[in-house]
Amino acid sequence: MSVTKPSKVAAAGAPKNRKELRLHSSIARDLGLRIVSGRYRPGHVLTGEIEASGRLKVSRSAYREAVRMLAAKGLVQSRTRTGTRVSSVEQWHLLDPDVLTWVFAGEPELAVLQGLFELRTIIEPEAAAIAAARRSDRNVAVMRDALERMSLHTVNVEAGRIADKEFHSELLRATRNPFIISLTNGVAAAVHALTEFKQREKALKRDPLPEHWRVLEAIESKDTERARASMTELIRLAITDMPVKRWPENWTDSRLLRDSD
Repeated sequence: MSVTKPSKVAAAGAPKNRKELRLHSSIARDLGLRIVSGRYRPGHVLTGEIEASGRLKVSRSAYREAVRMLAAKGLVQSRTRTGTRVSSVEQWHLLDPDVLTWVFAGEPELAVLQGLFELRTIIEPEAAAIAAARRSDRNVAVMRDALERMSLHTVNVEAGRIADKEFHSELLRATRNPFIISLTNGVAAAVHALTEFKQREKALKRDPLPEHWRVLEAIESKDTERARASMTELIRLAITDMPVKRWPENWTDSRLLRDSD
């Protein structure tokens, strides 16, 4: 099973800025792309350390560190005598920022897009409601600053997308719930990946700022119900922005697909 369409991964196989990556990170990325694209399927045994380092013309320690990185992300498992095998998809840390980046380096499967939006729908509306009840003035200030930078740059460029990610991250921190806050990196990475993907072929025509401001206004006013509803609408509109002609019919909340065709 893969999470990326193989036909779209080949062009993304080599890092664009290999010199900027540490050697073992570059090796890990190359292997990670092969794994998430399905070229190396679950159960596949990676080439041994000696042979692989020789073929890649890198030190054994660099290759070993790359494999450790992949193991920490759940992509591979190393066993004495049996070697290093690709793990089942269920064991992958799919919200790890690096793994998500590798998945979106190609064209992700529709199930991946749907799964990320379902995750956001489960977490973010309720987090917005909790944030409205518990936010501090500093949380509001940080979110406002992020939206102002998002307005300045727009999400059509990386600076604007980073500001968008920071807005969503600060919202989770405003919940004061350590378990929700622990999801920040994963949710923020999902937001960033989806925002970048939906305008890969052309710039986003619709301005997503108004719904972000409505979420902030509700949180600042400590209006929990309005914060929850505003975030739900923000996610629904983000779904309509995606370059998807037809979504699966098994969405549990049909309201999310309203006007998305």
